[in-house]
Amino acid sequence: MTATTHSLLKINAMPAAQFVAVLGEVFEHAPWVAERAAAGRPYPTVAALHAALMQAVHDAPTGTQFAFVRGHPELGGKLARAGAMTEASKSEQGGLGLDRLSDEEFARFERLNAAYRERFGFPFIICVRRHTRASILAEFERRLKNDPAAELATALAEIGHITRLRLDAKVSA
Repeated sequence: MTATTHSLLKINAMPAAQFVAVLGEVFEHAPWVAERAAAGRPYPTVAALHAALMQAVHDAPTGTQFAFVRGHPELGGKLARAGAMTEASKSEQGGLGLDRLSDEEFARFERLNAAYRERFGFPFIICVRRHTRASILAEFERRLKNDPAAELATALAEIGHITRLRLDAKVSA
C-alpha cells in the first residue's frame, strides 16, 4: 500500500473535512471515526491520536460497533480472491498470500469464515501483519469458543492493532 505520509503537526492543523479525508479510511469504511476524533485536536503524539480514534469506536453504541465490524472483509474469502477490498485490506491480506490460497486452503478458510459468521454475526478480524497463516487458523479455532461479548471486544482490539499500523503509515510524529 503506497500512502502519503503527513506530519502530525499538519494533521492537527487541517480543517476537519481534510482531517477526515486523510484519515477516514484508516478505519475500514468508517470515516465517522475520524469525524468524531477531529474535535479533539491537537494530539501531542500519534499514539494519542490513535487512542482518540479508538475511543470514538468504543464510545459508539453497540449497534454502531457491530455495523462497523461487519464492514470488514473476511480473511481469505471470495473478496480477497477477487481483489475487491480496500487497498489497505488487499495489501494486508496479500502480504500473507490470503488472496492466493490453494483450493484446499480456500475451502478451509471458507468453512471457518462461515462458522464464525454464523456464531457471531460478523467476520473474523485479526491483524494479519502480526500473524502467519498457521497462527491465523489456530486463532480462528480458538476464538470460535469465545462468547459473543468477548469476541466483539477481541475484534475491536484487533482493529486497534490493524489501525495503529495503518495510522503509522500515514502520520509521522
